[in-house]
Amino acid sequence: MIARADVEAAAERLRGVAHRTPVLTSRTLDGIAGSQVFLKAENLQRAGAFKFRGAYNAISSLPDEQRSRGVAAFSSGNHAQAVALAASLLGVPAVILMPEDAAPTKLAATRAYGGEVVVYDRYTQDRDALGRSLAEERGLALIPPFDHEGVMAGQGTIALELLEDVPDLDVVVTPVGGGGLISGCAVAAEGREVWGVEPEVADDARQSLERGERVTIDVPRTVADGLQTTSIGEKPFEVMRERVAGIVTVTDAELVEAMRFVFERLKLVVEPSGAAAVAAVMTGKVSGRRVGAVISGGNVGAERFAGLIADPPR
Repeated sequence: MIARADVEAAAERLRGVAHRTPVLTSRTLDGIAGSQVFLKAENLQRAGAFKFRGAYNAISSLPDEQRSRGVAAFSSGNHAQAVALAASLLGVPAVILMPEDAAPTKLAATRAYGGEVVVYDRYTQDRDALGRSLAEERGLALIPPFDHEGVMAGQGTIALELLEDVPDLDVVVTPVGGGGLISGCAVAAEGREVWGVEPEVADDARQSLERGERVTIDVPRTVADGLQTTSIGEKPFEVMRERVAGIVTVTDAELVEAMRFVFERLKLVVEPSGAAAVAAVMTGKVSGRRVGAVISGGNVGAERFAGLIADPPR
């Protein structure tokens, strides 16, 4: 299990490399939520999402000999882009396994950052097994999207920065896919109540915490492609069961309404997954006196964004 010292060490590796993203407020949002809400805008991070922090921390921690051979990863998009960019900055070859129906903008960006993309069918193939096989065949270090101490520690730097800027928060809320973000933030946010948010059709984290064991579900059908995980990672779950207050769920319609609100009121483009924490606060599913909410990413194409806003899920 990672400790706060691991997150602090990750912050040193990321200093001057990752963006220190702003914390934004909206009086209108405060009025809707009945709380003072502070939004950590990781959609403005390098590669468009929080994932860059964990990817860079994990790759930069590898021995030089392994870095020379390269890294592998699997991802629906944001982790793929993050690994490709981090590897490029560090001079490391990167091979990325991505679903064939991944967002075209995310596929294009991963290739543009220098990653070699290998596609698979997310509904019929096991990406974990494919990723491990690919790494073994080519002698690459596998950098998974969440079930990895270096990735978790890197993501936790978000909460470190948030609490440096707003030290008197009583609640921190993040989206939950595989658990890397929330577990890292929970370690960094000692003494604060930490909540996670996932789509209601992708509630493996909620079920896992309620049952006290990891639950696996079928690949969920949701507009939040970054939260389409089927189970929480083993390492994140060990942190979550001790440090996370609970998990709430939101509908696809609530995610899109949060995207609309953030666009209209804060002039930010946020992808569906990135809007989860905002959706939970807007609907009153997470509340507190002073709430820090992580906007996790903004990697959504213009046509996709416009289409969701014009014709939201029902």
